[in-house]
Amino acid sequence: MGQARAPSGEAPLYSKGYKASVLALLLATYTFNFIDRTIIATIGQAIKVDLHLSDTQLGLLGGLYFALLYTILGIPIARLAERWNRVSIISLSLVIWSGFTALCGSAASFAQLALYRFGVGVGEAGCSPPSHSLISDYYEPKSRASALSIYSFGIPLGTMFGAILGGWLAQTFSWRVAFVIVGLPGILLALLVKLIVKEPPRGHSEIKERPLEAEDVVVEPAKPPFSLAGEFRELGAVMAVLFGKWPVLHMMLGVTLASFGSYGSGAFLPPYLVRGFGLNLAQVGLIVGLIAGFSAGIGTLVGGFLTDWAGRRSAKWYALVPAIGLLVATPIYIVAYLQPDWKTMALILLVPGIFHYTYLAPTFGVVQNSVEPRRRATATALLFFFLNLIALGGGPVFTGWLIDHLAGFHFNHPQAGGIFGALGGMFSAGPIDFANACPGGIAPKGAGVEAAKACGAAMARATQQGIIVTLCFYAWAGVHYALAAIGMVKHMKSRG
Repeated sequence: MGQARAPSGEAPLYSKGYKASVLALLLATYTFNFIDRTIIATIGQAIKVDLHLSDTQLGLLGGLYFALLYTILGIPIARLAERWNRVSIISLSLVIWSGFTALCGSAASFAQLALYRFGVGVGEAGCSPPSHSLISDYYEPKSRASALSIYSFGIPLGTMFGAILGGWLAQTFSWRVAFVIVGLPGILLALLVKLIVKEPPRGHSEIKERPLEAEDVVVEPAKPPFSLAGEFRELGAVMAVLFGKWPVLHMMLGVTLASFGSYGSGAFLPPYLVRGFGLNLAQVGLIVGLIAGFSAGIGTLVGGFLTDWAGRRSAKWYALVPAIGLLVATPIYIVAYLQPDWKTMALILLVPGIFHYTYLAPTFGVVQNSVEPRRRATATALLFFFLNLIALGGGPVFTGWLIDHLAGFHFNHPQAGGIFGALGGMFSAGPIDFANACPGGIAPKGAGVEAAKACGAAMARATQQGIIVTLCFYAWAGVHYALAAIGMVKHMKSRG
């Protein structure tokens, strides 16, 4: 039985099988979300060489240019989702971002590609806020972090499929074909979501777990008339919870900083494998995809199920599990990137993601459990606004900017040693302008062997060091999660 109805006037009943089907479709949607969002990291080196881009420009395409409209539009779309059919919003959004992803394959310049990335961000703004709200209405509070961890599993799945498929397509055909092939199937998925997923009543999962009685009937509160003043009051009420409650505030800071490190370092792992070890795009996609699918996938699921289990004993574990995970993961990541052999590096990278990605589901669970049912899409949108504007918008740009400056330093000082010396000297790199000497990070056509080696060595060293600096944000995030444990028990009790 998919959906059954209780006697007239009562809430609909959903079977476990139907709820699992809904969650699977939302997971598939989020997987496509991340395929289309992150594929540019895998094929970025090919785009950089073809269009003669800098790493700062690559960071803008993978970060800020996507994140700007994604974050800004997320809030009004979430407010719409509090009043309108959330399933329709998700389906329409999926069509928009899939279409713009396919259009990226036709871009002939940096400006045109940037415009299409803006369009991808417009579409993806309608994904997670209504999805989080739907999941919270299908699953009761004690299972919410687990359900959200399954939904969040779309992050490693999307990264894995985007890397493997995108790398193979770019290597076999071109980066343009890769965009088209990964973009178009999302339109079919949008149709399936619209036809299969039902819109549950708001607050449906708050029903007590016993046979329905008259007092259990879910009657959605009347929607107040629309007014700008009312909308700003609702936003203010949600922001008061997200930024006015100590545990929630530090969960917000933790997820933002961890995501900053993740987006920033992840955007340049594929280019590093090309620059540092000479691998082709198909090899890079397979390596990155397997790492993401294994370690990040396990970490994402463990974070949800472990914190729901431990949280029944003490709510502080919703913060302590991510804190411990991030603080353990940071040094393992750094050791991995210091390896001179890519095989050793890849093997080590299978480990830290298991600890690192435990932060996602408990953060989303705490945020959803901290607000009323009709404010949940808004809470997710505000969380994603700050998270993605800073993390997705800033992380890849910050790392790309670091790499550009470090590359100039290493090109002029090829014998320079440690990372601290490079960071101290990168603003006075030297007399030779790296961007002109090595357009797109490689020696110009006709240059000698020594020039090619000099460009390649500077890019490889700079990319390694830029990633290592960005990884340190994980430890900073872990401190905030530890601080979030203070008062978490009291906060969760106050939410009933």
